[in-house]
Amino acid sequence: MEYLLRFIQTHETFRLPEIQALADLEGIPMEVISYSLDSPFCTLKLPDDDSARSLLSRSITAKAIYALWGSGPTYPTLHESVLATSTPWWPQFQGQSFKFTIDSFQGSRTHADICELINSFAYMSFTGPVALKNPDMRFCVLEDWAFDAQAHGSSTPQHLYLGRLVGTSQREIVGKYDLKKRRYISTTSMDAELALITANIALARPGAIFYDPFVGTGSFPVACAHFGALAFGSDIDGRAIRGKGGRNLRANFAQYDLAPGFGDSFVADLTNSPLRPGRYLDGIVCDPPYGVREGLKVLGHREKRVGPVYDGPDAHHLQPGRVVSRGWATSILDADCE
Repeated sequence: MEYLLRFIQTHETFRLPEIQALADLEGIPMEVISYSLDSPFCTLKLPDDDSARSLLSRSITAKAIYALWGSGPTYPTLHESVLATSTPWWPQFQGQSFKFTIDSFQGSRTHADICELINSFAYMSFTGPVALKNPDMRFCVLEDWAFDAQAHGSSTPQHLYLGRLVGTSQREIVGKYDLKKRRYISTTSMDAELALITANIALARPGAIFYDPFVGTGSFPVACAHFGALAFGSDIDGRAIRGKGGRNLRANFAQYDLAPGFGDSFVADLTNSPLRPGRYLDGIVCDPPYGVREGLKVLGHREKRVGPVYDGPDAHHLQPGRVVSRGWATSILDADCE
């Protein structure tokens, strides 16, 4: 059966990989019929409504999924498609309450236009009452307008769809994990939305073990723990993990009641990792340090030195809060990844 996926129009290159990853995670056979980075609408083939709801239940890049009842470039062709496609399904929905809405991407409609467009589907003859709150069925006419079309005098969208709402996503949790509300962050904390999307693409799930070698304030481990994974992390700078005054990596897990999902954290240089070799991790999610705010570094001096360097009574590498590091060129990073 064909379904229409309504994406958000941001993070375009992440949208399809996330949905494909979730299909793999749920074991759902999925065929992509049409998709474009320039449009938030994607048509799919899925086995049934339950599969569609499962596919979208934890998505971040999608808003909703609809059973596709018709599509076309104009309203006359849309009505023809609706009659040809959905007529056999109408009897099973008779007597149920329903609601129609309009979703105009890159366009807008007046209230009068909306009423006229909705009334144009009166031939479907549903016998149930119209219910604006909590209806049994929600139908949506989705309009895909060309960019700035109305500003240039166009009065018609470039494509139209009619869909019956089947399921919605978890996009509301993006606000819950917003960095502005988080107890402990730094200048390099990963955006909460991207961290959640990454956790989905990496297949974070209950029973899985995930590791972030550049953990910092824990954006990726928190996202993985939200989806049920057990998260670990390390960082070259222990100060980022320990924080100060009760604001630290562990406090972020406690803020979201995710303490059971926090395995542990430790101070380590990824180029000299203390982890035992082997395939015991289900995923590694990270944002390697780069750029002006946080350059690439590894433990050690820029200059070759023999023996400890003293600054007072104690060797400086033993002083509290002291991190000695040297630059780590991107070329070396590439070589380490090979």
